[in-house]
Amino acid sequence: MSAIVELISPHAALCNSYRALVNEFLERDEDLVPFVLEFEHTDFSAFLARLSDCSRGVGLPERFVPHSTYWLVKNKAHVVGVSNIRHSLTPKLRREGGNIGYGIRPSARGQRLGAEILRLSLQRAWGLGLTDVLITCGKANVASATVIRRNGGVLESEEFLQQRGEIVQRYSIRREHHD
Repeated sequence: MSAIVELISPHAALCNSYRALVNEFLERDEDLVPFVLEFEHTDFSAFLARLSDCSRGVGLPERFVPHSTYWLVKNKAHVVGVSNIRHSLTPKLRREGGNIGYGIRPSARGQRLGAEILRLSLQRAWGLGLTDVLITCGKANVASATVIRRNGGVLESEEFLQQRGEIVQRYSIRREHHD
């Protein structure tokens, strides 16, 4: 029997699985990607309310845009990835960050879940009315670049970002290529 994988809105029933995902990133001393993994989640109800507020543009820090978070869930019980879709772009997000950020639980990598979370996130982005999505990744992150290209990403530009100490690639994915 093959696993059922779906992109869902966060909810309390998967609290322990979500926390285990965050802990895997921390135990491996990896960056918390997407950035919402950094949100405090001790009070899980408050955490879920914050994610909901962010999607509606409520209580955002200055220079932030509304953004929606989704969980990639395997067999309705195991959070294997997190996606964050920014509804619009600021000049800073055009430089690095883009419209979609996502991360796969370290123990679930190598199963093509990155390609699936991006494919499903693009569907959500189209549902938000986006027609041209920008996705960025470090040039050295070959796995991420491969996932982006598999989903129709076209390399638009590269730039060395001093604060990151690396070359960042910018990919565009247009809705018209997915209809």
